[in-house]
Amino acid sequence: MSTATRSTNANTSVGQPNSYLYHQCLQSESQNEQHSTVDASNFPLRSIKDVVGFFRRSTEDGFSGKAIEPDLTLLSIVAGYVELSLTTGDAALAAEHALLNATLNTTISPPPLAGGAGSAGISASNRVIKSNSVPFPVVTYELVSGLYKKFQSILSVVEKPKSMQNRQATREVIKKVSDVIWHSLIRSSYKDRAHLQNLYCYLSGNKLDCFGVALAVVAGCQMLGYRDVHLAISEDHAWVVFGSTHDECIEVTWHGKGSEDKRGQDITAGIESGSWLYLGGLAVVCDRAMEVAAIATAINISMTTNSDCVEVADLQQQLLWVLYDMGHLKKFPMALGTLGELEEICSTPKRISCEQLYKEAIQSARRYYRNHHVYPYTYQGNFYNRLLKYREAFAAWANAADVIRIYTYSCRDDEEIYKELLDIANEMIPHVMKTESSGHSGRSILRDSEAFANLLRFYDGICQWEEDSLTPILHIGWAKPLVNNITKFDYDIRSQVVINVPIEDEITQAKKQLFPSLTETTSLKVLENIVREVQPHVEVSITETKSDQDGTYSMNNNILKTEEKALLDAKKSDITTTLADLTAACGEKILNPVFLLQGGGEPFAEQKKQLEQGQSNRNNNAENGLKIIANNENDSSVKAEKSENNTKKLQESESIVSSSLPSSPPPVDIFEFMIKRPIITLYSQKMKGLKDLLLAEKLNTHAISLQVTAQSVASKKVRGIDKLGNHTTTSTYATAHVPNNVPQPANLAEGNTHTNDNGGPSSSIAAARPKRSRRE
Repeated sequence: MSTATRSTNANTSVGQPNSYLYHQCLQSESQNEQHSTVDASNFPLRSIKDVVGFFRRSTEDGFSGKAIEPDLTLLSIVAGYVELSLTTGDAALAAEHALLNATLNTTISPPPLAGGAGSAGISASNRVIKSNSVPFPVVTYELVSGLYKKFQSILSVVEKPKSMQNRQATREVIKKVSDVIWHSLIRSSYKDRAHLQNLYCYLSGNKLDCFGVALAVVAGCQMLGYRDVHLAISEDHAWVVFGSTHDECIEVTWHGKGSEDKRGQDITAGIESGSWLYLGGLAVVCDRAMEVAAIATAINISMTTNSDCVEVADLQQQLLWVLYDMGHLKKFPMALGTLGELEEICSTPKRISCEQLYKEAIQSARRYYRNHHVYPYTYQGNFYNRLLKYREAFAAWANAADVIRIYTYSCRDDEEIYKELLDIANEMIPHVMKTESSGHSGRSILRDSEAFANLLRFYDGICQWEEDSLTPILHIGWAKPLVNNITKFDYDIRSQVVINVPIEDEITQAKKQLFPSLTETTSLKVLENIVREVQPHVEVSITETKSDQDGTYSMNNNILKTEEKALLDAKKSDITTTLADLTAACGEKILNPVFLLQGGGEPFAEQKKQLEQGQSNRNNNAENGLKIIANNENDSSVKAEKSENNTKKLQESESIVSSSLPSSPPPVDIFEFMIKRPIITLYSQKMKGLKDLLLAEKLNTHAISLQVTAQSVASKKVRGIDKLGNHTTTSTYATAHVPNNVPQPANLAEGNTHTNDNGGPSSSIAAARPKRSRRE
């Protein structure tokens, strides 16, 4: 997250506390009238085991009936002091020197390290240095107590609860606490820096990042006696919830690289905007134990860009396992993913595997947060990618794209997830394709239709993420790798994938193909005539089956009863089926002009000819029937024979009509079909436009590139909440259709112009995308 510093000439060390700071803390301890709640019997802490035991006792006391909450300030100071002492200052210099010597002497052992998003900061290029002479820092009572009292003195200007019964905070109190902490920060630049997420860094160097400010506000409210203030964490942001039911929210920090902050604002506007930053209001709302887990998860084990600290990683791993055993991580997907990465580096004996931890993170996101979290799937996908399990990696990345499609891309707030998905699309997937195409193996994912289906699902999610944004995502930098990845799959593999689109889109597209020059009302009437001609037993029209707002159905001014709705729904499904069959037949037969203009006759010209032949046959048979009648003397026998001949004629005409209509396909074993041919549904407008291009025998790469880079983001999304409380989204799109073989103007690829409903050019509504620098 972002970092705030205030002065470039600040000489306060963040690593080891200097003598001036140490004596200042002791002086403030003697002058402060407030009594510290730090228990001297818990100190000193001389090893990782002591620190883990201190965290365990603090967390167990808060949930063992003693009514003592874990002290967030105390725990953050201890964790921050150990982290910064082992990763910055002399420790970092020693690590760089040891890494340089190890590189020159080629005595480095590179175990498989984890990589991905999260606060652990682990990189696959990092290496473990076994000869580090920096000793473990001893956490003394004097140091912790002095910093604790300093925090108390900073918050002394904020009003405490007036009574023990009323300890609920107000928006004004939380804003006052955030103001005190905000104005005490050193603020000269806003850059991403490590090790600025704990209170030790704040109290020793007046520096905090975005998460650190939110944690400091919650810890400050706890110190003042407000017990209802808790931390809310999304995948790249943090804010505060308060109140008896935690329904009220307030921003207490900033986000991004801008100098402005969001303090005091409500998060409702961010949720309604559909930004991934707020996870649709389904962020992790912590209790005290989960806030302890957030402190442990936020520990950063990196020493330099190429090295991590083994001791800090061991400390973080043990702390997370303690909290896992207590059950405080079951609602914290990010913590489970971080623990999985640590287990991937160094597994703990008699513990579940890292793969199982990644699965538990996904289960947590699905169970408690309605599958609104993206990072659990990227954790899993990157894990499978490192194990060369490319099929599983593609499936996990596609699942991540299925989550991101829920949101609307915001250039300002969604930078981190944009970088993550960009790395997957333009680096990881092309590397997999290059690796798999270098050899000839029957087990390659290039011979797997399911892998191709997951690739399409991944890009479909990103395209739909882009649709409601004023800033396009899929520029030419995305289009080239996409085209290259698709061309790696042969036609026989691509053709195995069954690509579906939503049913309402199929009906709309069929109407446009059948009647491109007719208005919506006219085409609707023509479709009603087609339905009546092909299926005469359906006596209800399309307009008569529209539902009223009160939930009843009106037909010829008569109100249908509730028990009749089932029959009406069945008739509506028959109409939909008839329309689908008719649409399929339009590609093979010629429509009857008389039927289109006047509404009479048969739908197809061939059908008309066959019916005329059937009519002539019936006339001939009628003449023969008259001769037979003249020769018969019994009137009763004449009538019976005449009725029999009429029945035969009716059967002949029905057989002629049925032969002209499209025949139903032969029955297929559905299980065998599903196993052999993966089925996907495309929801984004861009990918739906690519449906025919993707399944063509010869790929038109130019048309695919134009369709992907077209700025088809003009849409109107309506967000709301349904009866069950779920966030719903309804979109109406205006997109550009790129034909298969029609060349497009060059400015379409650049996204400079649009085409309006009347076919004329219109100016682009999307803002120009700012230039971005690649992540280092």
